[in-house]
Amino acid sequence: MATRTHLNIYRASRQFHALSDATRLSILQRLRFGERCVCDLTDALDAAQSRLSFHLKVLKDAGLVTDRREGRWMYYTLSADALSEISAMVEALASPPSAAERRAGCC
Repeated sequence: MATRTHLNIYRASRQFHALSDATRLSILQRLRFGERCVCDLTDALDAAQSRLSFHLKVLKDAGLVTDRREGRWMYYTLSADALSEISAMVEALASPPSAAERRAGCC
């Protein structure tokens, strides 16, 4: 059974991977202003729908965006919870380790 820390690191690695692409960052930038239809994103990013769908799937699988269907259109929204997780991970990495964490090593 995987530990909670391992699961958090695995989730964070998926999130950071999703953030490592310029197109996906552009998508997230557009979603900062609220929910967007996939057709709006296609026009705004001047990208083929198949290419955009691939990037949206990566973002969705990482938990960074959510989607909903309305008729034949898909609408995407940022996941505030996922962004808070990423922020907390970055803050944890930037802060000095506690005395207990420093003693956890073998030497």
